Amino acid sequence: MNLSLAASPSAFRGNFLLPLSRCSSCFQFNLRFHHSNGFRHSRSPWSSCKLILNPRSNRRRRIACSVTEPHNGNNEEEKEAHQNGEIQPLEESSEQSIPPPPPVDTEQANKFSDENKDQIDVQNMDSSEVASGSPLPGVKPQQLDEAIKIPKETIEILKNQVFGFDTFFVTSQDPYEGGVLFKGNLRGQAAKSYDKISKRLKDKFGDEYKLFLLVNPEDDKPVAVVVPRITLQPETTAVPEWFAAGAFGLVTIFTLLLRNVPALQSNLLSTFDNLNLLKDGLPGAVVTALILGIHELGHFLAAQNTGVKLGVPYFVPSWQIGSFGAITRIRNIVSNREDLLKVAAAGPIAGFSLGILLLLLGFVLPPSDGIGVVIDGSVFHESFLAGGIAKLLLGNVLKEGTAISVNPLVIWAWAGLLINAINSIPAGELDGGRISFAIWGRKASLRFTGFSIVLLGLSSLFSDVAFYWVVLVFFLQRGPIAPLSEEITDPDKKYVAIGVTVLLLSLLVCLPYPFPFTDEALETLTSF
Repeated sequence: MNLSLAASPSAFRGNFLLPLSRCSSCFQFNLRFHHSNGFRHSRSPWSSCKLILNPRSNRRRRIACSVTEPHNGNNEEEKEAHQNGEIQPLEESSEQSIPPPPPVDTEQANKFSDENKDQIDVQNMDSSEVASGSPLPGVKPQQLDEAIKIPKETIEILKNQVFGFDTFFVTSQDPYEGGVLFKGNLRGQAAKSYDKISKRLKDKFGDEYKLFLLVNPEDDKPVAVVVPRITLQPETTAVPEWFAAGAFGLVTIFTLLLRNVPALQSNLLSTFDNLNLLKDGLPGAVVTALILGIHELGHFLAAQNTGVKLGVPYFVPSWQIGSFGAITRIRNIVSNREDLLKVAAAGPIAGFSLGILLLLLGFVLPPSDGIGVVIDGSVFHESFLAGGIAKLLLGNVLKEGTAISVNPLVIWAWAGLLINAINSIPAGELDGGRISFAIWGRKASLRFTGFSIVLLGLSSLFSDVAFYWVVLVFFLQRGPIAPLSEEITDPDKKYVAIGVTVLLLSLLVCLPYPFPFTDEALETLTSF
């Protein structure tokens, strides 16, 4: 008998599963360990053999072999296995009578028996409990005095009584990020199966454990994760949230006022000597702040309807546009992708709606002083949305290189739209990042995040706003987004349409208007 044993640190402790490549009468095996690393899962068939010594039959040996195949779509076999509590061995290979082997040295046999006994003792010791590690990605735990451990008995109850053939048929498990990851086959609709499993989990253990139904990033198949709730406690801070948010809010008010006083923008150091001039920027600051406030109000109203708890918004000041918007943390675990989409899209939809309405009013209403703000018409090339509306409403009055007078409401509303748009970029934990995650899933949102950061990095070579924004996103809002309770079910199509609309409006605000404003210039361009 030739055994080669190599422990795998990432495998489930105590489960030494040995795939047999050959089982013959001469008892020569080629054994290999199944290596498990996180989400990786091998589909090799599993076999186990038990050596039976019969002292009454002249040391004749029998080998009882059982073979367990991974799920191959045969529901009857899985159902029978679930009812019996284990996979039954095959009849034709359950017991085989082996001819008398050649004489074996007694000392070697005893030595092998002692080594095998030591291995079994180690296995039993390691399988008594499963130690957990860090919490799920995106969730920051409190510092715990001791490691959280899930007993083996609890895992068996989870496999045999909480999960089941009608919800999630477990085929294997691994220690994973503060708990246990169960691999298997999802039955029926994910949302209904999640509700059934959660009810059984609560009936058995109360609120001690939390269930997540996620997608395996290796093969895009469903997996279930159970973790102790104590590892999911929200992070505490030394400074109260409201105090820090209030300090950021005061600075943001100052930058909003400063943004609308051109006389102070050229020399920031003179601001403290001419604070009385800040009152001139009050109307513009109020309009932009109103758009930002409506944005945050949309988030909180949607959060109340979905049971999502939001933290205090941190308004981020900006010298260039007055503010970069607000960073609002989600303080609890969101139930599913549809709820996340509702909360993430509600703010931009409210902000864009009010901003576009005020922008239209600014083009229609004449300035109160008859002059308003005098700007060069070419400035509207900076935004596809603003340039398109300006061309539609102003017509041939809008020309490159020609100064035009507009109501200052146009500039104030445009600033509010820009702040909404940069918060709707599909990156990290921005509103746009949460929207892309909710619509297309975690893997797609990671790709959107990388692509958006690269584009912002390239744009920062030409724009100060893009430079500061990419730094802010990279260090504070890069993610990852905390796991949802159930990430498999897609949102309703009407909410998907709302989310896509938000992303498109963000593009229209940020992308430049590429066409000439005058008909002559357009005809010259098309003639080529």
